[in-house]
Amino acid sequence: MPATLAPQFAREQLAALAAQAASGEGAGFASLIEQPIPADSRPAAVLILFGVLDERLSAHQAQDAAVSRDLDVLLLARAATLRSHPGQVAFPGGRVDPGDGGAVGAALREAREETGLEPSGVEVLGELETIPLVYSRHLVTPVLGWWRHPSPVHVVDEAESADVFRAPVADLLDPANRGVTVLRRAGQEFRSAAFHVHHGTGVHLVWGFTAMVLDALFERLGWTEPWDETVELPLDPPVR
Repeated sequence: MPATLAPQFAREQLAALAAQAASGEGAGFASLIEQPIPADSRPAAVLILFGVLDERLSAHQAQDAAVSRDLDVLLLARAATLRSHPGQVAFPGGRVDPGDGGAVGAALREAREETGLEPSGVEVLGELETIPLVYSRHLVTPVLGWWRHPSPVHVVDEAESADVFRAPVADLLDPANRGVTVLRRAGQEFRSAAFHVHHGTGVHLVWGFTAMVLDALFERLGWTEPWDETVELPLDPPVR
């Protein structure tokens, strides 16, 4: 496939996944994430925004032709001082407020507040299946978006975010950047997919809910490349 056509093909695959979720036909990507539904859950939404990088290209040539070296996804690193999920890499998002009109409105509002993006430049492809987030007692609706007219992004509030960045999807798929995190609590062990994202001053560790969603999304799209699930990516600092 010519490189110029790859981003459009990726967009079509993402739109098809959203359409499948809307129709309720077949097992969606959420079936790959096994989480119990907590009682008294509150609705929340995240924006999973894909687009075409205008700066750094991935050095990794993905196996799937739809994943060009300039395909990216928007992520942010939460401030280390936050009480909830401090320092973790996440999608833009948060609780659904009454004035949002639903998950799409909430995801776009939160993305604007957290990253400064211009919502009018985002093409909403659709909503995916709602996913329980047990720790914070939320039911999260992922909203798939395509960056039709990219706008600059940055940390809007340092009390909320430490970094905002566009991660090349091919970097996330690179087996060299994949592994698992192991969280040990009360005699139990929890293992989940994780990713390393290299940036100018170091490496971001993507783990927890965000990594589970990316892992399931890539698997459902057929983008996943074989990777070693015995490799442990350490949590730094360790989560207690």
